Amino acid sequence: MTKTFDYYFDFGSLATYLAHTQMQKIKLETGASPNYLPMLLGAVFKATGNSSPVSVPAKGKYIFVDFKRFADSYGVPLEINPFFPIITTTLMRMLTALQMRSDARMHDFMDLIFKAIWVDALNLNDPEVVERVLREAHFDPAELLLLANEQATKDRLKDVTTQAVDRGVFGAPTFFVGDQMFWGQDRIEQLKSALMAAHMAALNSKRTK
Repeated sequence: MTKTFDYYFDFGSLATYLAHTQMQKIKLETGASPNYLPMLLGAVFKATGNSSPVSVPAKGKYIFVDFKRFADSYGVPLEINPFFPIITTTLMRMLTALQMRSDARMHDFMDLIFKAIWVDALNLNDPEVVERVLREAHFDPAELLLLANEQATKDRLKDVTTQAVDRGVFGAPTFFVGDQMFWGQDRIEQLKSALMAAHMAALNSKRTK
């Protein structure tokens, strides 16, 4: 079985929240784990000339209805955040800092922030709200902010974002199985098929050696 797949994402993407809720299911069904690659979606949009679907009012109105249908089909909660868009730069830097230190709490942090934005519909544009959310989950906001503001953290997040654009990423979530790219949480079934196919190809290759 292909053991990992690359997963580019940003907390501010509703589609990514939906994909996040399916990560464990993907792992159980395919045996493959995500290689988490936090990026800045706003910078990706700027570099590729893309924009959020909500920039077109009619499309934005529909997309929230569509995502709610997906959430219902997955059996997961979803609340449209009235403070959208959430500027996630600091949050993505905090996550990057945890990842750089191989801190197991990065998974708790991801769960926490996705829930705060897309289930609790909190205003994470407000630093005081962010601090409260972190403290209630037993994170040290001051420590995370310090780590987020380190130049090495900023450089790492910038490098991953640049790498994403260089690989053809234009939105979130985006997955890669080898060179195959899959954009959007609605491509998860295709992602799983590609992971299974890669596994079978690897097995066949071993048998012919």
